[in-house]
Amino acid sequence: MLYLLRAEHFPARERAVAGKALAKFGDPRFDVERWYLPAEADLGFVEIPAGPFLMGSQEDPDAFEDESPRHEVDLLRYWMAKYPVTVAQYRAFIEASGRPARDRRSLEGPANHPVDYVSWEEALAYCRWLGERLRDVASGKLQRDGEEESSLWSELAAGRLRAVLPSEAEWEKAARGTDGRIYPWGQEPDANRANFADTGLGESSSVGAFPGGASPYGCEEMSGNVWEWTRSAEGAYPYRAEDGREKVEAFSRCLPMVRGAVGAARYARCAYRRSLGYWDGAAGFRVVLSAFPP
Repeated sequence: MLYLLRAEHFPARERAVAGKALAKFGDPRFDVERWYLPAEADLGFVEIPAGPFLMGSQEDPDAFEDESPRHEVDLLRYWMAKYPVTVAQYRAFIEASGRPARDRRSLEGPANHPVDYVSWEEALAYCRWLGERLRDVASGKLQRDGEEESSLWSELAAGRLRAVLPSEAEWEKAARGTDGRIYPWGQEPDANRANFADTGLGESSSVGAFPGGASPYGCEEMSGNVWEWTRSAEGAYPYRAEDGREKVEAFSRCLPMVRGAVGAARYARCAYRRSLGYWDGAAGFRVVLSAFPP
């Protein structure tokens, strides 16, 4: 069944059915003892190297006005979650924290599907909660195994990284890499590489069911499946973190941006962006381990 879920040559609908079956019987890709994070060495976090990338759109007939001008943004190294937060991961947070879910539908989907019906404030609270636990994991790994000075775990233990929502720039670089591609996999839409309207599922799918849609860094589900909150307030391009859009005070006058897109192929492009209200119900999110903001 795992092979069926990961194999690109099986139709998307078959992969989606296999993913639901895994959710029902227990998905071995996730670690029950580690809050249902991926059972991998870095718990599913993917390193995005420091350096510039091309943000926004140019000469793309499907682009919207707020995606222009295309411009270069230089980022520090960070680690992006391979998948959006799942229902099981979010449920672990709700149960451990005792915090009631604003919308109970966020807890009712298949365990390995991306969570949605989550507010921006709830997404931030999950990030804070997970960050505390990851620091504990990092401290234990350093004491037990030792780690290189520049490793993910050493930087977490030293407090140089924090678990937050990604900025728009961090999200877009993780999705498209440095070559300005339109979709995570290339220049053309492909309904077998992401769950959007043309795929015809009509609902979310288990994370990892579209491996052919992985970004150049290996992040998956960056297009389609669920909207994803960022920590950036709405603002015109060119993107400049120092203009205040990454400060909490910005949200007293602006709405947060979402990425990822549900719907037509035009919205599944890496550069597509829109704002949503704080309490909008149709959004999920993923976590980034970032040195910014301090």
